[in-house]
Amino acid sequence: MSTVTDKESPVEQAGDSPKRKAKAKAHWRERLRRDWPLLLMAAPMMILVWGFWWIPTLGNVVAFQDYKPFTGGIFGSRLVGFTHFQVLFADSEFLRAMVNTLSITAFQLVFYFPVPIALALLMHSIASERLRAMLQSVVYLPYFFSWVLVIAIFQQMLGGAGLLSQILRSNGFEGVDWMTDPDTFILLVTSQAIWKEAGFGAIIFLAALAAIDPNQYEAAAVDGAGRWRRLWHITLPGIRPVIVLLLILRLGDALNVGFEQFFLQRSAVGSQASEVFDTFVYYSGIRTGDFDYGAAAGLFKGVVGLVLILAANKFAHMLGERGVYSKS
Repeated sequence: MSTVTDKESPVEQAGDSPKRKAKAKAHWRERLRRDWPLLLMAAPMMILVWGFWWIPTLGNVVAFQDYKPFTGGIFGSRLVGFTHFQVLFADSEFLRAMVNTLSITAFQLVFYFPVPIALALLMHSIASERLRAMLQSVVYLPYFFSWVLVIAIFQQMLGGAGLLSQILRSNGFEGVDWMTDPDTFILLVTSQAIWKEAGFGAIIFLAALAAIDPNQYEAAAVDGAGRWRRLWHITLPGIRPVIVLLLILRLGDALNVGFEQFFLQRSAVGSQASEVFDTFVYYSGIRTGDFDYGAAAGLFKGVVGLVLILAANKFAHMLGERGVYSKS
């Protein structure tokens, strides 16, 4: 007695291969005809990414060369393997930049990352639409200031001749100059980052809060749940995927603590406290013309960032979250 199965034999699959290819090609043409406006809108950004990110990434090959920009170029310079990396890991300045970068990153991960979440929860809880709009405008505004202006404002407030010192001296106390104190530099740069970027960072969390079904809050209130229980059991679980996603991206960008902010304050506090990866690449590579050495430092920073984002994404999968990309 023969049985009927829907599974095709290898011969039938091979015979249908041209038909399947034609069907797949027709499917792609249909999708292209349907989505061409979206592709056209994305084209400028893709060109920007290709031109300023992906293609320049090929230039990292100079990290493995004795790079001579004027005589040899990329194609004519001699390969030296991992020589620059060996020198890099023996450089005390590089090790100090690594310690400073990791310390500032860990500190900001604890004291800066939760601030946009708390700010979004605060603004979301305001019932008055007019008051909420005014508060959003106020906290968003510093994001559009340049770092030069931000540091100038902090200098006028916390510098040796700033407003805080003047108030203390007028009341018989000794003035303070936190803008030149290496011991408090990590607090200074974190407070600057919070003041400048926390308001803008809250936008994503506000969008996630708006996506939570209001009926859940009403049902919880009917069941007798107070404000804190609704926050713990509805609000935070509702925005948890966004928190995990942004935390992964923050870890992937952990070593990129910013160039302008530290470059502008390096002379005031000294390199002992302010030297990070980005300033190290500038002073040890670009400024001295030692481009291959600077490229090695930059490539190391990129590889470590990639490892961190992969590890954080794996941890997100263990928690049951999707992360940056889903498991295959």
